[in-house]
Amino acid sequence: MTKIAAHALILACLGLAPVVLATPAAGEASDFSIVNRTGAALRDLALRRVGDAKWQPLSVAPAAGASVRVAFKSPDCAFDLRATVVGVGQTVWNGVNLCDVKSVTLHRDSSGRKWVDYD
Repeated sequence: MTKIAAHALILACLGLAPVVLATPAAGEASDFSIVNRTGAALRDLALRRVGDAKWQPLSVAPAAGASVRVAFKSPDCAFDLRATVVGVGQTVWNGVNLCDVKSVTLHRDSSGRKWVDYD
């Protein structure tokens, strides 16, 4: 019996079985939904990789309270999302994680505070 196996056996007998933590695989951004909880329609929705200057326009923009599906694939995870909130103006949600998410909910309240929820 190896030293490691013996150690694991002793821990198991003591009721202290070792915990094995899997290292997560590198994330990848893929198709996701955008849910609009800003209280107004969105127009001119675009994204860019954090640190890039060039915005990539998206062909979708959800109405207030609606969601839209975005066909997307990137080896990167961190993106900025920009949209024109009708009646408010241009708004940017910085550092949005698009890896391993089903949907991204964009929020903006009347005081201008903005945040993102993930599913």
